[in-house]
Amino acid sequence: MPAPAAVEIVGAAGFDFVIVDTEHVLVNPETLENMLRTAEAMGITALVRIANGARIDPKEILRALDGGAQGIVAPCVETAEAARQLVAACKYHPHGNRSLNAGRPGAFGRSSLAEYVVRANDEIIVVPMIESGAGVRQIVDILAVPGIDMVLEGAADLSQSLGMPWQTAAPSVQEALLHVQQACRQAGIPYCAIPRADGDVATWRARGVHAFVLGDERGIAFRALQAKLKSMTLDEG
Repeated sequence: MPAPAAVEIVGAAGFDFVIVDTEHVLVNPETLENMLRTAEAMGITALVRIANGARIDPKEILRALDGGAQGIVAPCVETAEAARQLVAACKYHPHGNRSLNAGRPGAFGRSSLAEYVVRANDEIIVVPMIESGAGVRQIVDILAVPGIDMVLEGAADLSQSLGMPWQTAAPSVQEALLHVQQACRQAGIPYCAIPRADGDVATWRARGVHAFVLGDERGIAFRALQAKLKSMTLDEG
């Protein structure tokens, strides 16, 4: 939800990080910056999911990072070239070509901006999403790109790419997810899973996964409201 209060609630609930979605949600620049500022105040890491990972827009990434994002999540990365463009847009020289600016992330020049460039290159998190058959097939080449910090699965769009929309538990979808996770493990790059059923967390942990996205707060709120309403509904029979 495009509101600082949503980030504040996530932080107060004890989560480690939040992904602010600009792919599926309309967020104006001022609101995005205030959501990032709220994450800073709550002491949680804020990543921004950009609108398009297949065709990287460096300016979109620049605005998110200059607004205070601590990392970028790029949807539907399918090639090593897209991954290289993603890293280049997130990093300063010598690892990329992010435009220099003395704004919020560098405390407006309060301290050495040259030192900030080095720190930013170390700290900014670059996360491609693998959510298509093409991305699964190219995962080894994608992981070979220097600067990838973590891979996030996207089983929903992956299921559609494989011809079975929303059937995220289908064997072919699960096999594709496992293939990506195993490639990440071999490359020494963390894999982030999205548990969708009872037992998923234990299964992924047994495979060596320690990072999880635990849901969309809109869906979580919807289900909680439904359950609350159901618990308060009198049985008229």
